[in-house]
Amino acid sequence: MAKSPAHKFGQIIGDVIEAAVEPLLEQFANKHSLYVDKRGPRPARSGNKVSWTDLHGNTHDLDFVLERGGSPDKIGTPVAFIEVAWRRYTKHSRNKAQEIQGAILPLLLTHQTAAPFIGVIVAGVFTEGALTQLRSLGFKVLYFPHDTVVEAFRAAGVNAAFDEETPDVEFARKVRSWERLTVRQQGRVAEKLRKINAQEVNSFIAALDRAITRRIELVRVLPLHGTERECGTLEQAIAFIEAYGEADGGRPVVRYEVQIRYSNDDKIEGQFADREGAIQFLRSYQSSGLRPA
Repeated sequence: MAKSPAHKFGQIIGDVIEAAVEPLLEQFANKHSLYVDKRGPRPARSGNKVSWTDLHGNTHDLDFVLERGGSPDKIGTPVAFIEVAWRRYTKHSRNKAQEIQGAILPLLLTHQTAAPFIGVIVAGVFTEGALTQLRSLGFKVLYFPHDTVVEAFRAAGVNAAFDEETPDVEFARKVRSWERLTVRQQGRVAEKLRKINAQEVNSFIAALDRAITRRIELVRVLPLHGTERECGTLEQAIAFIEAYGEADGGRPVVRYEVQIRYSNDDKIEGQFADREGAIQFLRSYQSSGLRPA
């Protein structure tokens, strides 16, 4: 079935958003010797989609993944998961935010030893609530407001403004206006969008840089000794705590608590029932290349 003009024009805007950020990510990756996986063929994977599988075997399609040690023929260690989204109406923004977190957060857990950067590049109309929701979960957000998208297209002579009352004939006119542009002229729309939002773009890239170049500042290890004590009343519990000999290290270790703190204030914590588990956890970070500065 042929796509409606409205759907086709929405795809055009989405492609421009990706075209605006792709060269920035490529430049960043080159600077830090990373590989950018993006939509299109790659010998290391099947198909044209950028797909990663979580701990539960669920596959998630993404827009960009930055990899350390990756190449066209080899899947590397993910150091950044980045999603791109365009939405015209506020009623769709919350659902899109939930869709993004549903795709990336399981992958963040799966690759927690790499502690990848998680970012979203959104454009159009997103409520502050949707953006706050993403930020509260650890996402770095680059937001291109709707009026800046319209302004970027206007510079090329294309009217990108529309609403729910816009007829298909008008969308078809917008598509034709876009298709009459040369590849160079279309590329200038993406450049214009970056320029209008230069401050926000720079802030996003700076956050990405801090995540990629971070180093371990501190590793805190807390061996917990003692045996569990069950008390029938609050008074008995208080009496037990008051009488407990905290200086006595002769009791068996109950567990090890480990905290890794990075130079960008990221923290990763783990609890382990035995010495071997804690050591294996720490050794997994030795191989990640994120050594102390």
